[in-house]
Amino acid sequence: MDTPDDLYYTDDHEWLRLDDGTATVGITDFAQSELGDIVFVEMEPEGTSLGQDDVFGTVEAVKTVSELYMPVSGTITAVNDELELSPEVVNDDPYGDGWMVEIEVEDDSELEDLMDADAYAEIT
Repeated sequence: MDTPDDLYYTDDHEWLRLDDGTATVGITDFAQSELGDIVFVEMEPEGTSLGQDDVFGTVEAVKTVSELYMPVSGTITAVNDELELSPEVVNDDPYGDGWMVEIEVEDDSELEDLMDADAYAEIT
């Protein structure tokens, strides 16, 4: 499994990349491999404010439907619209083109609740 060192991770298999107060969020390589072929992705719209661990969307795969949880509190500033037409991109490139939302982080202290790559690798 691919687990980049420059990301934060959740117990629910989301990742977060922080860049100047804006965070990009997606699901991990482990999550996409467990789900199987992803056929549909639905996310809350831009402007939605959510708390840490709130559901921001769902991923539907051939085998199952899984909820997506916010790693930290924030407001969605961008949604990856490409996933509407090509949800399989999440399987092909979960840390790149398969990103799901960008958020404006509300509380930096919540980052302390997340794992680094080594801690995440231990639970997968």
